[in-house]
Amino acid sequence: MARPKNDNFLRALLREPTDYTPLWLMRQAGRYLPEYCETRKRAGSFLNLCKSPSLACEVTLQPLARYDLDAAILFSDILTVPDAMGLGLYFADGEGPKFERPLREEWAINDLTAPDPWDHLRYVMDAVVEIRRALNGSVPLIGFSGSPFTLACYMVEGGGSDDFRTVKTMLYSRPDLLHKILAVNAEAVTAYLNAQIESGAQAVQIFDTWGGALSHAAYREFSLAYMQRVIAGLKKTHGGERIPCIVFTKGGGQWLEAIAESGCDAVGLDWTTDLGEARRRVGDRVALQGNFDPVALFASPEAVTKEATRILDSFGGGNTGHAFNLGHGINQHTPPENVAVLVDAVHGYKRK
Repeated sequence: MARPKNDNFLRALLREPTDYTPLWLMRQAGRYLPEYCETRKRAGSFLNLCKSPSLACEVTLQPLARYDLDAAILFSDILTVPDAMGLGLYFADGEGPKFERPLREEWAINDLTAPDPWDHLRYVMDAVVEIRRALNGSVPLIGFSGSPFTLACYMVEGGGSDDFRTVKTMLYSRPDLLHKILAVNAEAVTAYLNAQIESGAQAVQIFDTWGGALSHAAYREFSLAYMQRVIAGLKKTHGGERIPCIVFTKGGGQWLEAIAESGCDAVGLDWTTDLGEARRRVGDRVALQGNFDPVALFASPEAVTKEATRILDSFGGGNTGHAFNLGHGINQHTPPENVAVLVDAVHGYKRK
């Protein structure tokens, strides 16, 4: 399996020299694009869109038709995994994802098992195959999953949460039950990401969206330890090519060194961490990804360019080890024309 024609993103993750700083955007296929909204309307629902390989392929490619991005990311949702575990995922209008059967009872937690991705999540693998075919070797395809802890947050809370009271109460009062959920989730995420790799994903990202909600000690025990378990079980090569792994903990700046030691190839940063400072702290152990504040895309084109340049300047010299990205997913109200400004600013930047 040869590398894509534009392999700058893969080279950045593996700390090899790149022609320029490559970039992709978290949630780059999403509601800020009118063409995405049209496809979603055609699908009838968000879940239908996720579960149709042809429509998932269509929306994955939409941002690449508009912008000169250096990678595609599989269009899916992190909650497909707990859905495959039988928790009954649904999307309430204006309320985000919910589960019909959240994990609250000890018997339900003890009955939890990891789904076979080739059986229960086949539609995701079919989408990966279709997207790779459509990309035709142009840019790499990123696969992804939620982290074991982030998935557990939704599985126990039954949906999103402001304070994660239910899952954190379980963490402190019945850590054995949360560890059981996390162990099953780690097994499920490892199998799911490996199936994506076997289907054609050329890099994978673990989204630890809610790890930053934990205390210092709890983060290491309940989030990082289980991501390490996943990373240790991932296929490092496929078809003769290295498959890099990115870990992104939102709010994880204080644990940078620990994340860098987890076995991943790259650490994703949110906008609260200085990129240059992060580089000094981790040295050449890992590549870094990030970390433009998504809300800065609402500013003037001049301000977008200025902020992108500031971030690139802070990384410092040498075209190795940096993939530009947002510090979190793109906001649905973002002006699409400002994304083009950002792409041009990053690609046009010349390192000192």
